[in-house]
Amino acid sequence: MAAIAEMPVVADPAPTRKGRSRKALKQKNPSLSEANIIAGTLPESSPVAALPPENSTGKENHESLSQPKSQKKTKKGTSKAKQQSSEVSSFEKELQEMQEQLEKLKLEKVQTEEMLKAREESLKQKEEELEMRDREQEKLKIELKKLQKMKEFKPTMAFPIGISLKDQEQEKKDKKKSARKKPSPPYVLWCKDQWNEVKKANPDADFKEMSNLLAAKWKTITAEEKKPYEERYQAEKEAYLKIIGNEKREHEAMKLLEDEQKQKTAMELLEQYLQFKQEAEKDNKKTKKGKDPLKPKQPMSAYFIFANERRAALFAENKNVLEVARITGEEWKNMTEKQKAPYEQMALKSKEKYMQEMELYKQKKEEEAANLKKEEEELMKLQKQEAMQLLKKKEKTETLIKKTKEKRQKQKKEKGEKNADPNKPKKPASSFLLFSKEARKNLVEERPGITNSTLNALISVKWKELSEVEKQIWNEKAAEAMEVYKKEMEAYNKKVAAEEEANNKN
Repeated sequence: MAAIAEMPVVADPAPTRKGRSRKALKQKNPSLSEANIIAGTLPESSPVAALPPENSTGKENHESLSQPKSQKKTKKGTSKAKQQSSEVSSFEKELQEMQEQLEKLKLEKVQTEEMLKAREESLKQKEEELEMRDREQEKLKIELKKLQKMKEFKPTMAFPIGISLKDQEQEKKDKKKSARKKPSPPYVLWCKDQWNEVKKANPDADFKEMSNLLAAKWKTITAEEKKPYEERYQAEKEAYLKIIGNEKREHEAMKLLEDEQKQKTAMELLEQYLQFKQEAEKDNKKTKKGKDPLKPKQPMSAYFIFANERRAALFAENKNVLEVARITGEEWKNMTEKQKAPYEQMALKSKEKYMQEMELYKQKKEEEAANLKKEEEELMKLQKQEAMQLLKKKEKTETLIKKTKEKRQKQKKEKGEKNADPNKPKKPASSFLLFSKEARKNLVEERPGITNSTLNALISVKWKELSEVEKQIWNEKAAEAMEVYKKEMEAYNKKVAAEEEANNKN
């Protein structure tokens, strides 16, 4: 295409005249637009390039005639065309480069926007985390303050002196030392009186021989001689039992008194702690006091009414908040009493209105407080009634349990009296009980000083570990014992029936 554009455009030869020499026409320099059109529109197989060979000889002759005169002009035209075509190609290249750069810039812009969004999201998350941490720290600080205040709690009441474990042990030892001795039986009293006489009669006898001699002599004594010693023993025994009974009653009374004192002290402590807690909460509320939305707002002063009027005009003049405050303050100072009077009247009216609203608000609050008190009193009455009902139910259940227990005991006694036959054969032990008797003996020998609870637990474990074959031995023993018991029961029942028949006949 460029080669075609660079080719010189040759004009058609003019009509010849007689007596004049032929002159070649001047070559026209193509303009920028023409060059572009030629470069863009002409195909590779253009008509200029594909001229027929017949005309080529004539054209060569024509060019050979016109070449020496127009050679310089054609060279200049071709150089200009080349410059113009190079400028066009460079301009296109620059355009392409600019478009590529624009695309790159667009891609970079999209990437930067995405990066900025990601950073903004991460910043938001960090801010939220910081806010959460701040809230948690505030909560922890509040809890710490509460705990510190709880540490300050000092009860003003006197605690009952509690008996420690060492004191209890010491008391037990003292009781053992100073415990009243049980009254000695009549035989011991008689031995004390007869000891010296028997010792004089047998001076060489030791303690064992002496005791044997006294026992033999005691057997020979009559009931009348033993009677004074028995009477003395009975009198001492009654006195001893009275003293022990009184001591037990005193001990029980002291226990009850201690329990009552403990309950009272616990209740007083609880009340003091609750009061302290309420005071601590009030202190916290003072620092963070919530506003009542129903409470009327305080009225504005004359200066503030004036400042509110002037603020809109000053803000319209693009004044700052500080500048507005300064200007309004200066203007208020420079105002006369006459100028201030309308604002002061407005302030007085708003104050009177506020006072009326406050009176109504206080009356409402007092009514609410009175209603709350009444409700609390009613609740207390209801709670007391419920507590009394629960107490009565508890007492009823306790009395019922006592009565049922007494009935059962009476029934058992009656049954025992009816069925208490010493000749009646006893039921045999089960296989487990037979096994436990033998196991108990072995365990007591192996582990002396073992407690009853651990012993029972070990026996049950061993029984569970036994195989079916081993258990079968004990089952057979139990079955044999049961058969013997059945035979004995049959014989016993026959005997009882025969005795009843004999009694009925008599």
